[in-house]
Amino acid sequence: MKNFTPFHFKSIALFVLIAFTAITSCKKAETTDPTISYLRVINVSPSLATYNAYFNGNMVNSAALPFGGAVNYLSYAAGAYSLKFTTASSAESLLTKTITLNASTYYSSYLINKPAALDVYTIGDDLSIPSTDKAYIRFINLSPDAPALDLAKTGATTMLVTNKAYKTASGFIAVDAGTYTLDAKETSSGAVKATSANTSFTAGYHYDIICGGLTAPANDTERPLSLQVITIK
Repeated sequence: MKNFTPFHFKSIALFVLIAFTAITSCKKAETTDPTISYLRVINVSPSLATYNAYFNGNMVNSAALPFGGAVNYLSYAAGAYSLKFTTASSAESLLTKTITLNASTYYSSYLINKPAALDVYTIGDDLSIPSTDKAYIRFINLSPDAPALDLAKTGATTMLVTNKAYKTASGFIAVDAGTYTLDAKETSSGAVKATSANTSFTAGYHYDIICGGLTAPANDTERPLSLQVITIK
């Protein structure tokens, strides 16, 4: 009778371990590739219209983007690209902008302003997490007719962010994780202009707090001022 030896099983197990290590190492390398940049696209144009977004001729959304709709981060080699927006039913450009992406950098591009004056506002995203027990929020004023605005937790007297005019954004700031609402206040008077929905802010996550819409909509196709919370993914 032949003696049984576990040699082959040990060899197979060792091979599987080495292969798994190689695969996971490759995946990690891919996500930290120093030549790659990342872009997300968000519609904040203050109307009922929906839009398709094209990056270098390729549509990046699976469904037309409504107000507040976002395309999560897609990866690209660093370089200059065209970002085009169309209606939901046509490929004809309503707006085309050149976006330059630097390596190892995350970006957000927001479609802004009324349909007759569409524009793109692009900013870099620092998604670092200095403290794992905090959530991180960034306040952006993207309302074309709003005054400079502050941001505060509802009922608080201390401002989280102050004096943000149209097309300006704060950096990410740490806030306590939890569920609460936020107010956008007019910097000059302190009057509350918009309040967010009751939102759960999770530790370790980043959020855009966007004041969009219009303080004085001209008709029912334009959106009134609102405070949107968008989780960055």
